[in-house]
Amino acid sequence: MNPTPLPDPGRPPSPPSEPGESEVRGVFARVALDVTPSPVPLAAVRRAGRAWRRRRTAGLSAFAVLGVAAAVAAGAALLPVRQSPPAPAFVAAPPTAVRTSAPAVRPTRTPPPVRFVAPGERVDAGGGWKVWLTAEGKHWAGPDGYENVRSAVDGNIDRSQPGISHQSEGSPAGTFHSGLYYGTRAAGRVELSGAGGRTVLATLLELPGRPGWGVWFARTRPGDGESVATLYDRAGERLAQLPG
Repeated sequence: MNPTPLPDPGRPPSPPSEPGESEVRGVFARVALDVTPSPVPLAAVRRAGRAWRRRRTAGLSAFAVLGVAAAVAAGAALLPVRQSPPAPAFVAAPPTAVRTSAPAVRPTRTPPPVRFVAPGERVDAGGGWKVWLTAEGKHWAGPDGYENVRSAVDGNIDRSQPGISHQSEGSPAGTFHSGLYYGTRAAGRVELSGAGGRTVLATLLELPGRPGWGVWFARTRPGDGESVATLYDRAGERLAQLPG
């Protein structure tokens, strides 16, 4: 039996031998089999995932807003700038010509409408005068009660064409004028014009049914002198005229 050699104290010790790859794998396998895994933190994983999605959505929204703002700014920069039209130059208007030779225009007064009265109805003409119509013609009476008549059917007037008659009776209080108008169904007014240029509109009376004639009357002031009676239609056209 050979004795075990003793180590040489003067010789450095030999390094320990390193384990092989297969030994290391075996150690790791034994250790892994002895480890119990901890439970997976699912709630924490879900919270982390939701927080990540919110941050991603907010980032995409901000990016989209910035993209739209950039597009609007680019479009505004590309739009042409419309310049305001130049202000019109001030042109002085020529002075208005004033006609001094034109005659003054007399304002037109609205004539009273034709008044329809019943046969024999007496109408107060003012100043004590009364007027009424019958189928025979015009009747009138003065302040003294004296009555007179002017026939419209005795053949003394031609009702086939427009015409007018005129009777006048004066007193210190003025002159009463009256007469017939005939030959038209469109009588508009009767005017009395005096020598001084004063015009008086007469009152027109007719019987119902428009028999083709009517009566007019008016009063003028003392000193107005002779008056001319003129018959007009509703359109203002002169139909007949009779000097006083």
